[in-house]
Amino acid sequence: MRCAVGCGHVHRGVDIGVGVDVARGDPAHPTNEGLACGRGIRESTDPEGEWLTRPMVRRGDELVPTTWDVALGEAINGLRRAAEDDPDAVAVLGSGQQTNEAAYALGKLARGALGTRNYGANTTLCMASAVAAYYDAFGSDAPPPTYDDVPDAETHLVWGANPAVAHPVMFRWIHDSAGDDDSELIVVDPVETKTAGAADHHVAPDPGTDLALARAVLARLVADDGVDRAFVDAHTEGFDDLLAVLPDAADAAAEAGVDLADVDLLCSALDAPTLLYWGMGVNQHVQGTDTASALVDLCLASGNLGPGSGPFSLTGQANSMGTRVCSSKGTWPGHRDFDDPTARRDVASAWGVPVDRLPDDPGPGPVGMLDSVGDEVEAIYAVATNPAAGMPDATAVREALDEAFLVVQDAFSTETTELADVVLPAATWGESEGTTTNMERTISRVRRVTDPPSGVRTDLDLIATVGEALEPGLFPSKAPAAVFEEFAALTRGTLADCSGISYERLDEEHAVRWPAPDASSHAGYRYYDADADPSTGDERWSFPTPSGRARFSAATFEGVAEPVSESYPLTLTTAREGDGYNTGVRSRSTDPDPATVRVHPESAPVGDGEAVEIESRRGAITATLAVDAAVPEGVAWLPIHHPATNVLTTKQRDPTGEPNFKQCAVRLEPVEVEERVREEVPA
Repeated sequence: MRCAVGCGHVHRGVDIGVGVDVARGDPAHPTNEGLACGRGIRESTDPEGEWLTRPMVRRGDELVPTTWDVALGEAINGLRRAAEDDPDAVAVLGSGQQTNEAAYALGKLARGALGTRNYGANTTLCMASAVAAYYDAFGSDAPPPTYDDVPDAETHLVWGANPAVAHPVMFRWIHDSAGDDDSELIVVDPVETKTAGAADHHVAPDPGTDLALARAVLARLVADDGVDRAFVDAHTEGFDDLLAVLPDAADAAAEAGVDLADVDLLCSALDAPTLLYWGMGVNQHVQGTDTASALVDLCLASGNLGPGSGPFSLTGQANSMGTRVCSSKGTWPGHRDFDDPTARRDVASAWGVPVDRLPDDPGPGPVGMLDSVGDEVEAIYAVATNPAAGMPDATAVREALDEAFLVVQDAFSTETTELADVVLPAATWGESEGTTTNMERTISRVRRVTDPPSGVRTDLDLIATVGEALEPGLFPSKAPAAVFEEFAALTRGTLADCSGISYERLDEEHAVRWPAPDASSHAGYRYYDADADPSTGDERWSFPTPSGRARFSAATFEGVAEPVSESYPLTLTTAREGDGYNTGVRSRSTDPDPATVRVHPESAPVGDGEAVEIESRRGAITATLAVDAAVPEGVAWLPIHHPATNVLTTKQRDPTGEPNFKQCAVRLEPVEVEERVREEVPA
């Protein structure tokens, strides 16, 4: 698995040695039915990254190979010393690149063995805003629709996402459905992306102004009598509060930098059954939750909730959804609330630890955790994540990582392993057993097709070993099936009930969507009962909110995080490239070429292919300029995977902790010829 679409692959191991020789789509898997993308195949059989094959410890300025006993001993002792007086002195960072079992175990270690508040995952950097929006609207996390709804939608509205690049298999379904005579594809994105190029219509707001545009559309729906009053009155609350603060459509459109004709186009599209997809362009903003909520509001107001319609956030990492359900990061397993004392008692009882050890809030998130290094945090355990490249204001992040006692567990060499005090080499996909959960709540098995290289251990094995040393008896088994069974039992009766899912069932059915409270249940569209008969008093809609109704939000646009100025006249935005995910450790060398910055011809200070310095208020990098009219004037575009990009980005973030990756102010200057020659000539 390479992204959250959750395609099933069939792998064949090499004949001699270790590794994956052949990978292809699995025709028997119900998600993709044999389809596969080039990146998913290539990263399985021929990843570009530098594999880690030996545990290492720091001796002076160098990382040196060592034995597992020495590496694990130093890691365990360092974490134990830091937590001795204050459990919050240890920060734990997880990832959407772990199996469900490893994610569950890491949460058990962080919350149960250590008792630290300072636990999070890189999934917060991309999906926390969407998660909060779902909770605010529906009382529970995850999109209501599923992939089954894609063929039935007539309008496919893709907002702040580029699935043609990031989710190619899913985009094929979207594009096929949009190609029907009564259907269309509309893209909202400042940049003319590959997805926008395939669309029937492209609306291009200014970067960071999506909330203003969403409110303009809703205001126009209200003015043009486009609101589904029957649905709103029967199944929602808070609409009048929203109307009281709703801006004028023309004013909001002007804030977003679009014409009213574009607003009317979007209003008209919502008349038909609409799936509204969104991605990082919406989430990664200081008002990410507000913006995602405003898109949900559009679905509620237009009656676009139900089969063939609804809000559908596009998750990035392969197991981001699993991390949200399993890991005890933002909620206890099964989406149990942190501030629910009954949930804390149940979890403490299941783990056999004192209830007062478990934190009663989820903590500050990854950015806040690293901000507290040198004050509260003394040690960090990072698993399958690369914060030195993947977090905003990367120079400050690297300084914090360098100051802390740092244990890094990964399959590949990264900018973060270079700073580590202890490096634990871990197995990756094709070398591990377990399960994952895709963006539409479907759990699938992953199986080992090849042994890990000699000297490499699985994430689950390593986490359980460290956790058991910190809290003896906490991990009675390291077997993936036993860990999954323990996790699933903890979800029984919750909104994300997985207790009806087992390895045996997954072996039989390949994949099962939660909630699955028993061994025969198959979940579909959330909160909706297609068999209910309203004429007999049955409710077709039921939301897990106090009132049983879906809730509108009432936020309005407050401006971008970092406006341009005379000193920094360009807006930097970031996005994925076709061959990269996360920080690109599978698809690039450890010493990559300079980043390529895409700039409109009118904003380019040098010619195509020439070197340019990009500077923000936090730092500067050298990049190669690509003149590209697909990028709007006044905007610079950089790939989010490149390890230099986040030297520039701002730590400003949404209340959920999700950073504002998509917009900051920069300037571009030519790199003098003498400086380039000096950099290129070896000392």
